[in-house]
Amino acid sequence: MKRRLKQFIRRFGIDAPQLAVRPHMPWYWRWLGILCVVMLTAGVAWFTYDFGLEYAGFREGEASRLRAQLDETVRRQQEELTELNARTAAAERQLQIERAAFGDLAKQVKALAQENATLKEDLAFFQSLTATGKEGPISVNRFRLTPEPVPGEYRYQLLLVQAGERKEFNGRLQFVLNLQQDGRKVTLILPEAGKADAAKEFKVNFRLFHRVEGLFRIAPNATVKGLQVRVFEGSSDTPKVTHNVTIS
Repeated sequence: MKRRLKQFIRRFGIDAPQLAVRPHMPWYWRWLGILCVVMLTAGVAWFTYDFGLEYAGFREGEASRLRAQLDETVRRQQEELTELNARTAAAERQLQIERAAFGDLAKQVKALAQENATLKEDLAFFQSLTATGKEGPISVNRFRLTPEPVPGEYRYQLLLVQAGERKEFNGRLQFVLNLQQDGRKVTLILPEAGKADAAKEFKVNFRLFHRVEGLFRIAPNATVKGLQVRVFEGSSDTPKVTHNVTIS
């Protein structure tokens, strides 16, 4: 009995523990509040993240749009570059064609100028020959020897004139070349013996005058120092005319 009395006094007396009075809240309101706090926190976090993206200038949709624009720009520039390359190649081909045509035209003009100069020289020569009334045997005039771009090739030009009876002349030419080769002197006779095809190029047949032009080849390491032009009539082995040329 005394023990129960002590427990009663301790519970409701001065030494009794403090009593806290709290209003009663149903559990669903409590969970609803917690859910609201969580949603509010998530919204604030999302707003902060979205604001950070916007502040940094990066959005997925905007980035996709910009990337599409860049891809389109790159594609268009590549197409323009391809077109420009094609135009450049076509222009280069056209330029090469024009250069080739210009080179051919320049060669033709040069050839015509040389031919014109030759005709003028021929005209002046025959005018002087007619004016003096010169008569005589066949003569070799205006001999030229020009080296070609290919080593060992030479082009020759000469004019044969018959100032006597003006009868038809049938004969052949012969060149005796004085060469310098490997430090020694060499003599070469053209056309070479036994070469019938080459001999045909040296045959001449004319009445008043005849221009001769041709090409001969020697060893690439040889140099022409001088030559002698021989004119034979018919099948004679004795030259009718001999003309010496010194090459400086």
